[in-house]
Amino acid sequence: MTSVISLGELIMDNYIFFDDALHMLVNAFLGSVAVLMAASGIGLAVIESIEKTSDR
Repeated sequence: MTSVISLGELIMDNYIFFDDALHMLVNAFLGSVAVLMAASGIGLAVIESIEKTSDR
């Protein structure tokens, strides 16, 4: 026999505290900053290598 869970019960049973949500948001922001810095560093290295090969 399957039990039916309404959307209201699902939402009300799965809450997180504001402090936990804030920590998750800060961690996501810092993670995105790290990924963007790494991607920009890789992009700059690629551009520099393209410029070096075009100078020859």
